[in-house]
Amino acid sequence: MESKMGELPLDINIQEPRWDQSTFLGRARHFFTVTDPRNLLLSAAQLETSRNIVQNYRAGVVTPGITEDQLWRAKYVYDSAFHPDTGEKVVLIGRMSAQVPMNMTITGCMLTFYRKTPTVVFWQWVNQSFNAIVNYSNRSGDTPITVRQLGTAYVSATTGAVATALGLKSLTKHLPPLVGRFVPFAAVAAANCINIPLMRQRELQVGIPVADEAGQRLGYSVTAAKQGIFQVVISRICMAIPAMAIPPLIMDTLEKKDFLKRRPWLGAPLQVGLVGFCLVFATPLCCALFPQKSSINVSKLEPELRAQIHEQNPSVAVVYYNKGL
Repeated sequence: MESKMGELPLDINIQEPRWDQSTFLGRARHFFTVTDPRNLLLSAAQLETSRNIVQNYRAGVVTPGITEDQLWRAKYVYDSAFHPDTGEKVVLIGRMSAQVPMNMTITGCMLTFYRKTPTVVFWQWVNQSFNAIVNYSNRSGDTPITVRQLGTAYVSATTGAVATALGLKSLTKHLPPLVGRFVPFAAVAAANCINIPLMRQRELQVGIPVADEAGQRLGYSVTAAKQGIFQVVISRICMAIPAMAIPPLIMDTLEKKDFLKRRPWLGAPLQVGLVGFCLVFATPLCCALFPQKSSINVSKLEPELRAQIHEQNPSVAVVYYNKGL
């Protein structure tokens, strides 16, 4: 089909993000768009329209009258709701655009109700259940994960988080109250270190797909999976730092003031609001710490895979993989 006057050219690369992913700023702009909570309000019909625009464009068919901005908007709507490797629609709360509202509520409650054991257990459990859904929804590659593996990861992470939270809670009894406010953060950090590797254990067993610059798949690498998972753990922990470190300091000061002493019910909504404000910035900025399409030198790959790549594509020195989120 030849391009008519005023019609979009077919050479816009919508496989890649709109902004340069080799710079932090480009990645940050990309993730601010991906994690935009307003995407959750889109109807199924709007998602379907965006999906059709994107899939048609990839197949070489330009939707009549569409502008380049509309094409990019459709791509980002499509990316916000559909899995990049499997193409299936991601369950609502597992989408990147749900990260801020969901984490804001859960983190706000974890930081508010940190004094009593039952509430500590309940909110750590809620948080790990949410994490399990997010990790499953944003897993890298098309590697199927069994229900048993999912269950093991979920139970282990929840146990780890609750054990850390309760253990630290009893240790901080004799310390200043402010220290106790940071227990939820330590529990979340510990749980991330357990949850993400376990949720993605299949990738650690089989490896994740690595490809050359053109996207040609060259094989599966466990080394790349380890590097990718490590980067995800780091960015998830960094994502929690502002939201779990700044509000406790502010709340600790505010709770000593008469205004909150007279209105104790304001504590939770205020905490949730503060967490939300931190997360709106921390979520995209921490997702942007490492390139989504990460690279690894062929020399660092497993010997068998290295030999295979040297044999088939001797010119390839660096391979790329999707690190997951």
